[in-house]
Amino acid sequence: MAIGCWKYGLVLLFFVASNAAGSLHMDDFIKVVKQIEDEGPSSEPLLVLRKLRKAASLNDAFIKRFLGNAGDPPSDAGLSAYIRTAVQHRLSGDDRETGVVLTSDGTTVALTPLLLGIEVGFLSASGGSVRGLYELTFTKDLDLRSLPATTLLGPDGCWDNVTSPKVFTLLGSPSLLTNAELNGGMDGVVLGTEAKSRRDGRLSSLLTEYYCHQLDSRGLDAAPRLISRRRRENFRGLISAPVMVRKVMKSVELQRSLAGRLKMGSKAKRQLRAVVERGIREFVHKYMDCPPIIPRCMWGAQPYRGTPTNLSLPLSNLYIHHTSTPSQPCLTLQQCSADMRSMQRFHQEDRGWDDIGYSFVVGSDGHLYEGRGWLWQGAHTLGHNSIGYGVSFIGDYTSSLPSQHSMGLVRDNLAACAVGGGRLEANFTLQGHRQLVNTSCPGDALYSEIQGWEHFGEVKRSAN
Repeated sequence: MAIGCWKYGLVLLFFVASNAAGSLHMDDFIKVVKQIEDEGPSSEPLLVLRKLRKAASLNDAFIKRFLGNAGDPPSDAGLSAYIRTAVQHRLSGDDRETGVVLTSDGTTVALTPLLLGIEVGFLSASGGSVRGLYELTFTKDLDLRSLPATTLLGPDGCWDNVTSPKVFTLLGSPSLLTNAELNGGMDGVVLGTEAKSRRDGRLSSLLTEYYCHQLDSRGLDAAPRLISRRRRENFRGLISAPVMVRKVMKSVELQRSLAGRLKMGSKAKRQLRAVVERGIREFVHKYMDCPPIIPRCMWGAQPYRGTPTNLSLPLSNLYIHHTSTPSQPCLTLQQCSADMRSMQRFHQEDRGWDDIGYSFVVGSDGHLYEGRGWLWQGAHTLGHNSIGYGVSFIGDYTSSLPSQHSMGLVRDNLAACAVGGGRLEANFTLQGHRQLVNTSCPGDALYSEIQGWEHFGEVKRSAN
């Protein structure tokens, strides 16, 4: 069992039974799963999942088509109330999203697609495809009749408290599928695929293994394959864009049939396919090309002082930094967030800047952290802030390198994300801080490394 994964749930057995509005942390939910496993003669995952599905009222015709009827609810009414709160997914008019939980790695996951994906995986025989896996994880709640005009996917959001989270508020109006639904869907596919080869063990053990792994000093370079921090790379290896389009189309037709609606005509099908293909392209860009980015509100950023200067996109440069202080890589949401707050205080209080100077900051926990972000001009590379993004690795890289995984997030994912999103020119130039300012940043080891990266170039002598 991972040390620390249960730290939020030591008193949960009493707390949940007396207060259904308990902490919505994945650690707490795993504790509830463990209690359900311990209360009956059998802890077989399928039986536990069916109890969860019954308590959450996930038993409509579409679900039963693949999973059959739900089981008996937990005997404890308090547990059932907590499960309904944690699992039933809803969006309210004030942009609050329920049925989601915060995981230890700092991302938010909708539990419905996660649990349905795992259940259909355990129900499947080992080998071959998992019938209904993508339908239950990604397409069940698609309402293609209420498509937004532009963005189909997102947004992310923020919790009221990262230690004892209870309220999750979106950072904008909800789209077709929210960030948490997509995280839950990807996790449901990954763990559903894993579950089909597991005929024993406990559901709580599978969830613990996936969500509660603690990184050592080597970061994700030495981490196992099956952990939540690797959801995007794991999901990328399981499915292709054409297959996803085909699955969505078939799922929509099935839902229409179960609702007693007429089959779509050829024109309606062509229109639907065009929308679905656009949505899949957006998904590939946002969740495959782009790295996971922790928003400002999740690391506890103070407000920007004054009025930000908007960047004129696309930019022509990407500048690489290291923080030097903090000098050690951060491996958890808590430590990386503390480092971000420390840097912001230093930049605002000691330097007198409006905000943390960097556009993005790279942790060794598998995430980037939003500084000034894509749209606001930073204070990272004197004389060049208006023409480039500044990206800094947490740590001192004078004599050692960041993890290969964290470097890949910038070299491969962030660059592709910025170019694909129209934020960086396709022929952008990547440079180290020392090429433009009299400084040792980004450290001798890291500077030597980035000279071998694509787009690395010499200084362009142009006025800013």
